[in-house]
Amino acid sequence: MSAIPKHRRPRRRATRVLAVAAGLATVGALAASLPASAGQDQSDGASKGKHSRTVDVQLLSFNDFHGNLQPPAGSSGQVTERQADGSEKKIDAGGVEYLATSLRTARKGNPYSVTAAAGDLIGASPLLSGLFHDEPTVEAMNKLDLDVTSVGNHEFDEGAKELARMQNGGCHPKDGCFEKDRKGKGKKFKGADYPYLAANVTDEKTGKPILKPYWVWKHKGVKVGFIGVTLEGTPDIVSADRVKGLKFHDEIETVNKYAKILDKQGVKSIVTLIHEGGVPKTQTYNYDCDSPGAGDGISGPITTIAKGITPKVDALVTGHTHNAYVCTIPDPAGKPRMVTSASSFGKLYTDTTLTYDRRTKDIVRTSVKSANHVVSREQAKAPDMTSLISRWDKLAAPVANKAVGYISGDIPGRGAGVPESPLGDLISDAQLAHAKSLDPEADLALMNPGGIRSDIVFKASGSEGDGVVTYGEAFTVQPFSNTVNLVDLTGAQLVTGLKQQVSGSNEASPKILQVSEGLTYTLDMTKSGADRVVADSIKLNGKAIDPAATYRVAMNSFLAGGGDGFAELGKGTKPVVGSDDLKAFSDYLTANSSADKPIAPPKADRITIVK
Repeated sequence: MSAIPKHRRPRRRATRVLAVAAGLATVGALAASLPASAGQDQSDGASKGKHSRTVDVQLLSFNDFHGNLQPPAGSSGQVTERQADGSEKKIDAGGVEYLATSLRTARKGNPYSVTAAAGDLIGASPLLSGLFHDEPTVEAMNKLDLDVTSVGNHEFDEGAKELARMQNGGCHPKDGCFEKDRKGKGKKFKGADYPYLAANVTDEKTGKPILKPYWVWKHKGVKVGFIGVTLEGTPDIVSADRVKGLKFHDEIETVNKYAKILDKQGVKSIVTLIHEGGVPKTQTYNYDCDSPGAGDGISGPITTIAKGITPKVDALVTGHTHNAYVCTIPDPAGKPRMVTSASSFGKLYTDTTLTYDRRTKDIVRTSVKSANHVVSREQAKAPDMTSLISRWDKLAAPVANKAVGYISGDIPGRGAGVPESPLGDLISDAQLAHAKSLDPEADLALMNPGGIRSDIVFKASGSEGDGVVTYGEAFTVQPFSNTVNLVDLTGAQLVTGLKQQVSGSNEASPKILQVSEGLTYTLDMTKSGADRVVADSIKLNGKAIDPAATYRVAMNSFLAGGGDGFAELGKGTKPVVGSDDLKAFSDYLTANSSADKPIAPPKADRITIVK
């Protein structure tokens, strides 16, 4: 099951050597040289023509790209910047045309430069990439000269075999080849030039990693090892059938294991790419994460993980939470260590300087510097990325540009920033409507917030006109191809399911379900755990939920499988499987809106929040 990348073309810097972990594969080196005095070698009195003792390695990184080749719309495509006077400014950012320009500009004058990512480059993607099983994004990452990435949970959205295809290439087993070659035959997808690392994901039968656990970057005697892991809880947030036969291991134990292996191989400089993250105290990307003390500006899973990972690791590039931070969290020895994350969707990139000591072969921790930078849309677009988008857009256009509905104003979803979003209400209503077409006795619908991937904006994204919702825009909101399922739950089970929003695995980071019209309740955030859901406030159409009664509940197949920590919802009986959630959503928009009567943004007033 192991997948090894095929490096098919010359890499960006002819001096790069790709060295692979022992027992897996070794990739050949490309070996043109720069003068010894070139680049950022720091002189310590050595004579001309000899290496100085230290050299600055530039580490460029990003995470959670999610196939956003085109600039993401609405608040999903903005970052918040803190100004000198303390005020905040929204900046439009992201899009692969601008990300390519930013990275290429940053690399200038830095011959010791490596580019890495921390997972979720693909999966939950807009239609331009998702319609083609993310082949366009992998192609774009190749053109970006991405060197290495860890897997994230969304790399498993289509299963391990499809992830292996992303690495090794080949046409899709069902949909075939999407483009034609010069002879008119199917053009074979080449796969990723960069290695996907999955140190903590093993095959249950063999016990071996399904992809390479680590990779070593080499240049003129400088060696930096990269270990890649995803969050151990990946099976909880991916449909069960997509990770069947796989085992996900503890992040700290896995990283420490492979750090020892690298150390024994003489690789003393190590970076971990980990698809797990934290929650900053502020949403401004350029806040001081180390105020008042090191790492005080961040909380969440990554803080515990960072404090447990061996001091052999010199820096952590993280992701998953879609947040921005540059922090120095103490390692187990109490020494500061850089931990970074660059938001999501290519809106930011991180530039980290790792000072490499040639004598010790290690990073001088006290010299490590890092900062996040905005991928501004005011800079020039990268022409090769514009060409790539145009090529795939022509293939997608017949499907993407079809109008499916009309709205009278922005309907925030992913970017709403509140527990109940207007788009969450709309999607829940759409699923209930679809469920009623299957069974008129359907009572309510529940929607997981993580399944809402974007906003729907009033302003036209193309030539469709303001207020028009296209199939492509609807796809961007719901790209997972989950089905709408209908099950029986008792009132007691329904109440328990709602309490699981804020308890168990969701207590530290609540996952507030979006609810269909008629279901109301109070969420008291001043309390803790399950008590946050005020049980006697839960009503359906104004009537209190009866614990002994049976309710017909609609939800997507992910929730119906107990995903996101909602084990109680996975216990439903008498299941009926409907159409996919995207069809349910687009059909609802078509049936309930027109150019003359557009849908107004829902009020998002079904859940009363007490703070």
